[in-house]
Amino acid sequence: MAELLIELFSEEIPARMQPGAARDFERLMGGKLAAAGLDYTSLKAYVSPRRLALVVDGLPVDQPATSEEVKGPKEGALEQAMAGFLRKVGVTKDQLTLENGVWMARVEKPGRRTVDVLAPMLSEVIAAFPWPKSMRSGTSTFRWVRPLKRILFLFDGAVVPFELEGLKASNLTEGHRFLGSGKPIEVKDFQSYRQGLLENSVVLDHADRQAVILEKARAVCAAAGCELMDDQGLLEEVAGLNEWPVPVLGDMDPRFLTLPPEVIKTSMRTHQKYFAVRDAKSGKMAPHFVIVANMVASDGGTEIKRGNAKVLSARLSDGVFFWTEDNKPGNFDAWLKRLEGVTFQARLGTMAQRVERIVALSRHIAPFVKAPAEVAAEAARLAKADLASKMVGEFPELQGVMGGYYADAADLDPVVANAIREHYKPQGPSDSVPENPVSAAVALADKIDTLVGFFAIDEKPTGSKDPYALRRAALGILRILREHNARLSLSELVEAWYAHLGGVPAHFKPFETVRTEILDFFVDRIKVQLKDEGQRFDIIEAVLANRDDDVVRVTLKCAALDTALLMAPEGEDMMAGYKRVANILAAEAKKGALPVGEPVAASDAPGVESDLIAELRVQKAAANAALAQENYLEALKCLAALRQNVDAFLDGVLVNAEDPDVRANRLRILAEVAALAAPVADLGKVV
Repeated sequence: MAELLIELFSEEIPARMQPGAARDFERLMGGKLAAAGLDYTSLKAYVSPRRLALVVDGLPVDQPATSEEVKGPKEGALEQAMAGFLRKVGVTKDQLTLENGVWMARVEKPGRRTVDVLAPMLSEVIAAFPWPKSMRSGTSTFRWVRPLKRILFLFDGAVVPFELEGLKASNLTEGHRFLGSGKPIEVKDFQSYRQGLLENSVVLDHADRQAVILEKARAVCAAAGCELMDDQGLLEEVAGLNEWPVPVLGDMDPRFLTLPPEVIKTSMRTHQKYFAVRDAKSGKMAPHFVIVANMVASDGGTEIKRGNAKVLSARLSDGVFFWTEDNKPGNFDAWLKRLEGVTFQARLGTMAQRVERIVALSRHIAPFVKAPAEVAAEAARLAKADLASKMVGEFPELQGVMGGYYADAADLDPVVANAIREHYKPQGPSDSVPENPVSAAVALADKIDTLVGFFAIDEKPTGSKDPYALRRAALGILRILREHNARLSLSELVEAWYAHLGGVPAHFKPFETVRTEILDFFVDRIKVQLKDEGQRFDIIEAVLANRDDDVVRVTLKCAALDTALLMAPEGEDMMAGYKRVANILAAEAKKGALPVGEPVAASDAPGVESDLIAELRVQKAAANAALAQENYLEALKCLAALRQNVDAFLDGVLVNAEDPDVRANRLRILAEVAALAAPVADLGKVV
């Protein structure tokens, strides 16, 4: 068994593209090896700012010869079919054998050296590599993320003959641009490759670089009595910017700490790629920051600290100016006026019109989440105002957050300020749902307006494309409804949006169409959400079969059915009785429509039939009472309570009686039994 090592050495690869590039390299080369019938024990890609590498262990040096029987046309097939088959397998007709009326060909494939198939594989991978953005260098015909400088290509310790537009493969690579020896590094295998890079100040593994950054950054912070503020996204990005990461603690002018901490942290993160730091004792932001340099400075980092502090001061001075300007009296009224000239979406109107819709929806939703309607409406009116502020213009990711700060500074109702701050929540599965009812009402209204609005103009998500984050909005709506136990059906929310338009524009789709599409959209989302919470998929399917669009009710029904199925013996009785009845009804339904109406207890009917009808009436009344109280478990128990009567009935009478009236009545009895669970779930979908 042999080792394959490839390195594609280039100019700097953008940090955001590196993790995806490593995954794509593994996928593409793994697919090529599998297609060639080459087994291996392990395959792993590595990426750093200037290199994309792959090591494959356990490859055979030679491919064994193979023999394969291929089925061809039947005896007597058309000549064209036979000729096509012969061309495909590369044999003549006299080499075929006839087996059970079918022509068979034996295809012999001679063994090959593995090294002979590797070069074409790499050519195809490079040509098909899916960089988000790529370029051609000079006169090259292939595209790469940045100009390729070297190709290291080794198999079993020897260089694989390979050339790409004048760039020949070798056993050489390079170390760090500044800290390395400046001489090419000769490589024999992956171990010498990794060690050679390390000796030339390159940490190959992206995960190792992250670990180095965390360890050293925490150490320099601890030495100053501070703590690093963890930021996984920034950590991953910075690890993609440095081959030899060296964290340095810089100093910030303490006067900037008067700014909201989010402003400081966002400025550091977005523009400078610095980590924020907090005081170890107070937990408040400290006047420091962590820079991750890509070199070891001879002065211990003094000049790096000074230069970066100067740049950060300029950035934060802008923040101070924005903060001062945005906090002038009458800011909210001025911003709301400005929103009248800001387009939300060409076919959905201005931001001011969007605000009007959110206000109306918030007032409608408020009673269902136990929020004061007028307070919710006021919070909704101000929620988008900060979009016109100078600070949010500079840092769009702070929308909502800054609105909350400005509302506090203007001495607005704290509940309103908090709703402004929280109305974008939840922004993902790890984000929390607004707890305050007013915040929840505005957050729901905001997401409903986005979702229904874009469905109304037929801008639905397609495949993996969701440019307006409508799937995220839908999941947020579901979480808020469930966590606040809001008894609002999805249909009602769509209807409320249309009702507050004051007339449906001609370019909007009709309410009924949008409602149906959105219900289908939500069904898919609630399935995913409940499944992620551990709910059985068949139970979810059974409950959603009747298209219930009250999310809280759906959740209660799933929990009740899950409990009922686990109960013994009630769960067994419920399913056994239902299945016997459902099987008979399904067979009869194939013959024609089932009779409808109330079953009657004939005076001459057998006792088991009269007993079942009498017990059915008792259990139906009990089930209806339980359903009225939303006690779905008790409703399902009513079906289980009929088990003995159902068995006695089916064992004691012939359902398909010769007398059509008797037959119809008995089918009506069974239909009533089956329908007992229908308001809760379609038990036929339970596996």
